[in-house]
Amino acid sequence: MLEPRVLLLTNEYPPNFYGGAGVHVEYLSRELAKLTSVEVRTFGTEDLQQGNLRVQGFPADNRLFAAAPAPFVSPLKALHTCLSFAGAEINADIVHCHTWYTHFGGILAKMLYHLPLVVTVHSLEPLRPWKREQLGRGYDLSSWVERTTLEMADAIIAVSRSTALDIERLFHVDPATIAVIPNGLDTDEYAPVTDADCLRSYGIDPTRPYVLFVGRMTWQKGLRHLLNAVPHLLPDVQVVLCAGAADTPEMAQELEATVRRLQQQRPGVIWIPAMVPRRTTIAFYSHAAVFCCPSIYEPFGLINLEAMACETPVVASAVGGIPEVVVDGETGFLVDPGLSPTPPYEPRDAQQFARDLAAAMNRLLSDAALRSYMGQKGRLHVERHFSWRAVARRTLELYRRLGQG
Repeated sequence: MLEPRVLLLTNEYPPNFYGGAGVHVEYLSRELAKLTSVEVRTFGTEDLQQGNLRVQGFPADNRLFAAAPAPFVSPLKALHTCLSFAGAEINADIVHCHTWYTHFGGILAKMLYHLPLVVTVHSLEPLRPWKREQLGRGYDLSSWVERTTLEMADAIIAVSRSTALDIERLFHVDPATIAVIPNGLDTDEYAPVTDADCLRSYGIDPTRPYVLFVGRMTWQKGLRHLLNAVPHLLPDVQVVLCAGAADTPEMAQELEATVRRLQQQRPGVIWIPAMVPRRTTIAFYSHAAVFCCPSIYEPFGLINLEAMACETPVVASAVGGIPEVVVDGETGFLVDPGLSPTPPYEPRDAQQFARDLAAAMNRLLSDAALRSYMGQKGRLHVERHFSWRAVARRTLELYRRLGQG
């Protein structure tokens, strides 16, 4: 029996990516291509043919949006690119969308080519109300596209049980269409390394412990809460912030100002405002005493897996899918942010959340044996439960069931 041919639609694909969804599609496509024919259509300029894997970029014509209000450019470009996706001939048996940016392309493929539509939910617009600051009324458009697509999808992949429950609660979908398939990780690539020279090149002192943050400057990643926690950390601890791609200029200015104040108050606060090479990130993870993920919304939290694979203990918010990744008391510590039950879903006591984060980090920073124990436990946990090979096989089995339906 021939395996179903797959068309993956994605906003991000290396080298043009900025978040976990792009990493997810990169590795999923590679593993699926070992099993069947895979085409990836992206918003970038990629042009790659490698065995069963074909990657093609569909860059938007920016001249079309020169007169559009700035908040509308991103959603309008997404729709334009999705038209291009559907305008190129499709030779596939399944269309599989990642993030709302590609959903309109999935709708067109389903309607025009009669393809079963699969959607992986990496995040949900109703749970990111702060996106209105970035998109304005464009947020209404992204929310409409997401709702329309999920409610007509033939199958929905949730990256965590928490996300599956959110989908059932927020959308009119048949629960039978939802499958929970987590993110995966390449544990050969993400593994402990020793590279003190790499640290020095970024101004990090390899002889002093440091707390590491990796993520975008967006409210959902909770960077402001980590910054509020820094004054409560042990005095000799460094703080390394790999934080770029702010949602808005105003957000960037606010966070940058906070970092500058902290740098004046204590030595060793290091801000790296750009995406660094993956090998550098792995070195940062490997040498960190603690990795902190202070998110207020996180459907899965791939960065926690990356840190754990590098044998680094994690202090993270007990939100979304994170408790399905981080084993509290074994691979790190979970901290309840005490979120409000209504938008904007912020901590009801932000200062208390910051102090609790700091207390959990200080507990690890003051106990090298505990850090070593949790680091080893984290590595074993990732190896046992989150391989890309297993993720790809479960995804392919889902495709097969749709093809038989």
